Amino acid sequence: MDGGGLRKRVRQFIVALYVLACLGCAAMVIGPALNDRTIDANPGRALAEVTDVGWRRTTVDYQDAEGIFHSPPGGVAYPGGLQEGQRVWVTYAVDDPDLVKVEGREWTLALTPAISSWLVCTVVAGLSWWLAGTVGAGRRRG
Repeated sequence: MDGGGLRKRVRQFIVALYVLACLGCAAMVIGPALNDRTIDANPGRALAEVTDVGWRRTTVDYQDAEGIFHSPPGGVAYPGGLQEGQRVWVTYAVDDPDLVKVEGREWTLALTPAISSWLVCTVVAGLSWWLAGTVGAGRRRG
């Protein structure tokens, strides 16, 4: 494969990775919006205790309206600023009590990290595209 064909394949690869990154950024917003819609369709409200604040998830324990205790394995949505032992009001989906979020927080909180991630991906893709065009461009066959 000559330099032009290789450059074309590398750029196709860059575009494919960029499209996947953009889909990931969109999912960062669409997922929370769908979860909020599910919760809002049949909401329950409870006072929860924050039991663990980790780098991957923040877990809470709460008792639903029927007196059943829940500790959602996926943690609570929108946990920013919570501390272990803290008590917070949460809203949960009555149909799926493992789907729970901190009361008053919405999917729009996902916009900032999604847009930031998209900007970084765009810069990296742009630089990669430029590098793919310049590397080896000076070589010519004689």
